[in-house]
Amino acid sequence: MALLDIQDLAVRFQTNDGTVSAVNGVTFKVYEGDTLAIVGESGSGKSQTAFAAIGLLARNGHATGSVKWDGQEILNLPEAKLNKIRSSEIAMIFQDPMTSLNPFMKVSDQMEEVLTLHRGMSRKQARAECVRMLDAVRIPDAAARITMYPHEFSGGMRQRIMIAMSLLCRPRLLIADEPTTALDVTVQAQIMDLLRDIKDEFNTAMILITHDLGIVAGACERTMVMYGGRIMERGPTSEIFASPTHPYTRGLLDAVPRLDRKEDVLPTIPGEPPDMLRGFGGCPFQPRCPLADDLCKTQPPALERISDVRVRACHRSPEEVA
Repeated sequence: MALLDIQDLAVRFQTNDGTVSAVNGVTFKVYEGDTLAIVGESGSGKSQTAFAAIGLLARNGHATGSVKWDGQEILNLPEAKLNKIRSSEIAMIFQDPMTSLNPFMKVSDQMEEVLTLHRGMSRKQARAECVRMLDAVRIPDAAARITMYPHEFSGGMRQRIMIAMSLLCRPRLLIADEPTTALDVTVQAQIMDLLRDIKDEFNTAMILITHDLGIVAGACERTMVMYGGRIMERGPTSEIFASPTHPYTRGLLDAVPRLDRKEDVLPTIPGEPPDMLRGFGGCPFQPRCPLADDLCKTQPPALERISDVRVRACHRSPEEVA
């Protein structure tokens, strides 16, 4: 049985300008110990899919469909029940650790609060466990530095603290939302190595949300490509990188710098992401797609299985994309 089973998830936001359709019929599963990357440009619906699944949508947002955690329906559960699941079963690492950590509280107070509230530990027990977890995420001299404030740490160290906090209750699923944003390349690599080690050590399933395909290849077994709130392609990461079957995936991969290519200018995807307020009649990618025809303008492609492990949503054949 899947650990997380999402079926036909849709997310709508009511704004002063109208209804924004952020996520449109997303379906996927995550299994015990699984690693799934959700990739796509900003506004493709990646983060809102995760927020809807664990009940963190903004107040003007509403989700429909089905989200089952370990076989139990959790979509739109009351806050009190969701808090129990979020505290002990599912953890999330947010994009900006400086805004996620309270700047007026010491790191020790913020971390210990998790264990005293959710695991009933004493302050002494909680402190010892927090230091062990900071050691696990490679914070130097953790016992001394735990009493420091967030602003006394670098961006990479703050992200490590957030990872440590998310692991305190030993969650079965870790959702990392752009965990390497605003970090330099060396620190990005360190954070991704750390997440891989944590997955192996704790057998934690992981969803990695990112727009950077460069960090996906060595970190996730499966990849799901989203655009316009829809799934464009999903399958094993190695297969998607070796043979993308959707024009959008092909465009994203072509835009990644590679040492084996000698080009003065990187290829780009022309145009802009769709306006989710206005909606679209056919494939959301068709205004930017070099292979689009009249059918793409009027009929959304269905998500179809092309092998035991791969699905795609495109009117063009995989051979035409290749």
